[in-house]
Amino acid sequence: MRKSCNVDSLNLSAEQLESIFIYHSDYTIEAVKTKSVFEPLVWSKTFGKSLKRNIIEAKIIHTYLGLKIPLKTFAVTPKSQTVEFAGLHGYNERSKYLLQHLQELKGQLQYTRVMRLDVAIDFDGSIPKRVLTHLKKNREPFKWGNTTYYKTAKEKKTNRVMDIKTYNKALHAKLDKPLSRLEFCFKSEYLKKVQLKDVQSVYAKMEKSIKTATGLDVKINHILA
Repeated sequence: MRKSCNVDSLNLSAEQLESIFIYHSDYTIEAVKTKSVFEPLVWSKTFGKSLKRNIIEAKIIHTYLGLKIPLKTFAVTPKSQTVEFAGLHGYNERSKYLLQHLQELKGQLQYTRVMRLDVAIDFDGSIPKRVLTHLKKNREPFKWGNTTYYKTAKEKKTNRVMDIKTYNKALHAKLDKPLSRLEFCFKSEYLKKVQLKDVQSVYAKMEKSIKTATGLDVKINHILA
């Protein structure tokens, strides 16, 4: 039986991406890092992450439902902006609203490039031992904070293809039931700049990569269904 899993995070990139939100009455944009503005504490307080040096421009999209979404311009792609929908498959109201925003904007975002896509595979209780054993056949685990990463001998600390990690989702999301998450982060070199409207075309490839790494036969639920 195939195990159901879901897209948890989605990074979309395009030139002048900001214009989708500027001319939409349901959104406002706050500048955090531009040529004339630099407010790194605002960024870290909002997203719990530092404003990295490779981000040359950063803004916060405020939604009519009270969500805050990051909009970034990276040094390697200075002509493009990237919007990040992180936490789409959670267990709280924020995830529900974030998915609602993505659904509402899918018409305007359909030609954006998918630069990152995280697939979440959740297990009640612990991740099965057989899955972890399969992962360890070709990958070495190492722990960073509350997260365990699984890397091959060829992979460096960071790469543009794929990351695999596990963590206690119940602790992370403050749930009152035991829940563990196995997460696959598919990056730009894996996705080959597929557009959002065609993202489902790479699901079969992702499912095959997940099975190769873990032995799990999974079905990724379509994010824009």
